[in-house]
Amino acid sequence: MLSIDELEEGQQVYVIYENPHTPSVSTIQEAMIARDPDDPERLTLLFRDFYHPIEEDDAIFATYESAELLYNQLSM
Repeated sequence: MLSIDELEEGQQVYVIYENPHTPSVSTIQEAMIARDPDDPERLTLLFRDFYHPIEEDDAIFATYESAELLYNQLSM
């Protein structure tokens, strides 16, 4: 997993995304690190045309394979 300090604007990352309507359903989503349009000093995750503030407990990965490894461990 990547820490917040390792993230850079424009970086392609992967996140484990929990469906807010069905909490038991998670998927691996590709995202981009982008500036928050409301606070340019803050980095966010941009995916599905939505800016998500980055939190300390977000599972952010550099590769799909590393996200998939943890996803498979969690789903077993």
